[in-house]
Amino acid sequence: MAENVTIARPYAEAAFQLAKAGNALGPWLQALDRMALVASQAEMRDVINNPKLLPRQLAQLFLDVTGDGLSAEQQNFVRVLVDNERLQVLPEIRELFAELKNKHEGVREAEIVSAFPLDDTTLKNLVAELEARFGCRLQATVSVDPELIGGVKIAVGDEVIDASVRGKLAAMATALKN
Repeated sequence: MAENVTIARPYAEAAFQLAKAGNALGPWLQALDRMALVASQAEMRDVINNPKLLPRQLAQLFLDVTGDGLSAEQQNFVRVLVDNERLQVLPEIRELFAELKNKHEGVREAEIVSAFPLDDTTLKNLVAELEARFGCRLQATVSVDPELIGGVKIAVGDEVIDASVRGKLAAMATALKN
């Protein structure tokens, strides 16, 4: 997997530079979302690895499956990936592109795991408090894990805030053992 990230990095950076120059970071991310989804399907991976297909045939098939709405630059990007046999690293390219976009826009990703579903108001308040604490805009991904018993567990970058009942019980058990 690390090798795929290394291979994908220059392509993600090139796509980012194209998108930034065209003031189209959002549309590029949406297009890469679709492309990565298509490239990650088992059937498409089989087609990508089929040595009988010519590069132009593979590129056209991939563009047909991806659907309308890709700009000329995005279509050319697909052709470059096909010519260099890099279509299979599209999911990694999409992840790296998203990181570059977020860094450029001053946005960090926050992963919030809650013991119970959060309503919109609670989530907005929590994100606002976290944005104040971290001094940046956050893009929150929320999931539910009933094993937390209560509370939330938040990860922003490499910093983790464990305010769950399960985390507090674990800390208390450690303190009692020492």
